[in-house]
Amino acid sequence: MQSTKTRLAIALALGTLYALLLWVFPVDIALQTTKFGYTPDPVGAAKFLETLEAPFFSQAAPDAMAAEPKERFLFRAMDKAHRERYGEPFAPKKQGIGDCTSWAGMHAVYCAECIAWELGQRDEVPIMPASESIYGGARVEARGKPGDGANPVGGWGDGATGYSIAKWLKQYGVIYRRPYDNGIDLTVYSADRAKRWGAYGNGGEGDKGRLDREAKLKPCHYVANVKTWPELVAAINSGYPVTIASGQGFNRTRDAQGFCRPSGTWRHMMCLISCRFDRPGALVLNSWGDYCSGPKYPDDMPNGSFWADQDVIERILAQGDSWAISGTAFTYRDLDHNWLEKE
Repeated sequence: MQSTKTRLAIALALGTLYALLLWVFPVDIALQTTKFGYTPDPVGAAKFLETLEAPFFSQAAPDAMAAEPKERFLFRAMDKAHRERYGEPFAPKKQGIGDCTSWAGMHAVYCAECIAWELGQRDEVPIMPASESIYGGARVEARGKPGDGANPVGGWGDGATGYSIAKWLKQYGVIYRRPYDNGIDLTVYSADRAKRWGAYGNGGEGDKGRLDREAKLKPCHYVANVKTWPELVAAINSGYPVTIASGQGFNRTRDAQGFCRPSGTWRHMMCLISCRFDRPGALVLNSWGDYCSGPKYPDDMPNGSFWADQDVIERILAQGDSWAISGTAFTYRDLDHNWLEKE
């Protein structure tokens, strides 16, 4: 088995190669830049890995790695909780700037908390996290910049990394879509707020760290890099969603089995919420609303999602910036006899 040091070196080498490829082969200009927002940083990702006690999912949850894999449709927990909390089915909405990274993080946290709720590990029906908080935190505080909101130290461009989302959620935590005592109402997504918080950090201009302190009340202590297909399958099998960040693009029309084919280059981050084995692949949840068409499998899979083949997912994972995220410790969780399974 490869040592952690060897895997870190490989991750850095592959990430550097990926960054060079993005420079040589430009992003698909047919899509608006507001639909993307991933800025690869292989050196930063490797350094973050070194801070983790168990950097890879196989190390963090060996019991999950040993479990028999089955089809798990984690989105059903999201839909059940969303109907309970908001009175309507779950469906991804549309990002308004290049803040895809925070939407992937938001979906991962929501999915993880919905699974925990479904399994009786939390009492309260989950509330959707606020992507603007995740975005600001990933661009400012997670990069070691002051999060007091005094200056726009994050800059006015768009984008973040997969590891900075994981780092923010682990070292700080989650702010939710609800009103807060400081007069900020995060109930509805705001692209303008995301842009401003991306510059000033979580809480925005003049926050003086108040929302950072609030975020630390709800940390996602457990993050691990997912580098291989077996690690991904093990994570999903035990109810842990995985964010993916890469340069891999896809078409917009699902085939007869619900798959989108790889096409073009996207500097983008999304979230994986299911695996299947009849045609091996993973279910990708995007942040562009109901943008793609075609058949679904199963029929209740969310709008704005699609299946991607195993070999495509493996290429994405190999780029080294994909993360399992959870508020509860990584371990095998028995989802048998649960409606998250295939019907």
